[in-house]
Amino acid sequence: MIAACIFGCSGPHLTPEEAAFFREVQPWGFILFGRNIENQQQVRALVADLRASVGRPDAPILIDQEGGRVQRLRPPHWRRYPPARAYAGQDPELAWLGGRLIADDLAGLGINVDCAPVLDVPAPGAHDIIGDRAYGDDPVRVARLARAFADGLIAGGVVPIVKHTPGHGRAGADSHLDLPVVGEARTKLEAVDFQPFMALADLPMAMTAHVVYTAIDPLRPATTSPVVIGEIIRGVICFDGLLISDDLSMKALSGDFTSRARDALSAGCDVVLHCNGDMDEMKAVAAGVRPLEGLAHRRAQAALASVSAPPQPFDADAAARRFDAAFSHWVNT
Repeated sequence: MIAACIFGCSGPHLTPEEAAFFREVQPWGFILFGRNIENQQQVRALVADLRASVGRPDAPILIDQEGGRVQRLRPPHWRRYPPARAYAGQDPELAWLGGRLIADDLAGLGINVDCAPVLDVPAPGAHDIIGDRAYGDDPVRVARLARAFADGLIAGGVVPIVKHTPGHGRAGADSHLDLPVVGEARTKLEAVDFQPFMALADLPMAMTAHVVYTAIDPLRPATTSPVVIGEIIRGVICFDGLLISDDLSMKALSGDFTSRARDALSAGCDVVLHCNGDMDEMKAVAAGVRPLEGLAHRRAQAALASVSAPPQPFDADAAARRFDAAFSHWVNT
């Protein structure tokens, strides 16, 4: 039985303890971070070992490859990509090209899910944890550029995950370290923050925000709020794809890891994410998860099937030359 969770591992090679744990727990997928990455050959081997540990050659492998500050694959083995803000004012075709080039990098390693694009709309005075990771301050422009980037990923056989629904742009704190509380009126949230997520609600996967919206649920962050998930993400935004929690190890959440996992799933997340590879924490998360079945399982299958067709023909060298010419300031610094 597949468990409704995604785990990381501790280093560039799977340990025997990790392999045995994953074999027993059967997480739906895995996520890679900088600590897991040395070079192409090593990453391909790790990806193969992770899938072998659960006996599923199609197990999803995730990575955060946005560009800019959030880029796990870095030079000298991979190209440098600009942050999302660099696409502002550019033709959306360049955002598509960025997504398509990243997909080419990931697919060559066996990675089939990218935790991007970011749909958050930053507000004045907000914490800079989003900052230049956003495509701009106008929700319509954010949606247009993010759509192009996501389409580029899909064209290259990689599933995008939009984040951080229903919006992290007003947060005054970094949810890695603290629990952000947003006091904006619901009417303003619906008019601005939710708009990009509504425009891209047809995409196959989304990641929650560890943010409290006092106008909607003053007690719980979106990740563990049945009100935010049911009324806003599934209702107002109309997202019906696979909903993944943001990382359960972030300090915005409270309680033990078993409770965090159980609360997120009970609130309406389909799958929970735990990233840091800490074995004790993963065991506690595993104790709080349930089998991936029913509607959540169908959503997971549909998400992976959304890129089942072979990637479209693509001249990577020509695309890279065009991309680098357009973003020479970013890629050469």
